[in-house]
This record gives sequence, C-alpha cells and structure tokens, in this order.
Amino acid sequence: MTVLVWVAENTWKACVDAARSLAPAGAGFALLTVIDTGTAEAAHGAFSGMLGRTGHDPAERLAAIAEAAAGDLLDAAEARLGRPARRILCRGQGRHEIVSAARDATMLVVARDGHGPGPKSLGKAVRFVVDHAPCPVLLVWAGPPTPIPAPPPPGAHPPPHPPHGR
Repeated sequence: MTVLVWVAENTWKACVDAARSLAPAGAGFALLTVIDTGTAEAAHGAFSGMLGRTGHDPAERLAAIAEAAAGDLLDAAEARLGRPARRILCRGQGRHEIVSAARDATMLVVARDGHGPGPKSLGKAVRFVVDHAPCPVLLVWAGPPTPIPAPPPPGAHPPPHPPHGR
C-alpha cells in the first residue's frame, strides 16, 4: 500500500499533514514533485532566437535552479512527514506526471489550490488530477477553508443589489 503525496510549492504542508494523520497503518509513502519544463523551454527558445548572440543558454541555469528547489521541497516534505518516504521527481507537465505516477498508488493526497468554496477551490491542474487519477484521491484544504456565509433566515429579504455602473 503506497500513499502518494503531491508536493506542490504552496500546498505541500497540508498534503503531508493529511497523509501522516490519515494514512492506514503500515502504509508506505511516496513524495512527488514535478519540475515544469515549460519555463526552461521558453527561455531556451528565446535564447535560440537571438541570432548571432553568444553566451550561456539561460535554460541551463533555470533547470539547475528548478532542480535545487525541487530537492529542497522534497527534503522539507520528508522532514515534516517524519518517516522515510520514496522521493519522486518528475519533469514535464505537472498534471500529466501526477496522474501517471498515481497509477501505482493506493491513494493520492492532493490539496485544493484555488480560492473560496465550490469549484473555484480547484485550479486547472488539480481539477485535471482529481478527474483523471487512477486511484482514490484524498482532497484537502491547503489552509483553513473560506467560510460560507449563512443563508438568510426564512422570510428575510436579501440585501439590495447596488445599481449598475457602480
């Protein structure tokens, strides 16, 4: 049994905490982060387009920075988990890499990355992963959920809408 934890920059703490507290006894853990290669590819394309220019390709520097940051993120996640975990570092489009890695998982832990309750609480990548993951998904809040306003009491009139144009 393997619990796969998506370690993303702004939501990893909630995912690790949920995995640690909710995973079945005896479960193994895998921490997964993805280096999005799109930024380095764009930098390389821009550099290549500057005909006659010399110097170092910025894509190499960006790739090295991303690699170091991903390693630091996995180190922090493993320390917070408090037990050994397999570390998975993928490169590519995040949502597709997560779904592919979840193929061998018993459960995938993902955090909401949007704002507010309802559908807006899921960004595009998280929505894709939730819709396409080949295993059960534990979806957690990255922080305290935004409170939902209480409905008005029966018979109360809703507040008036401001006039248009203001």
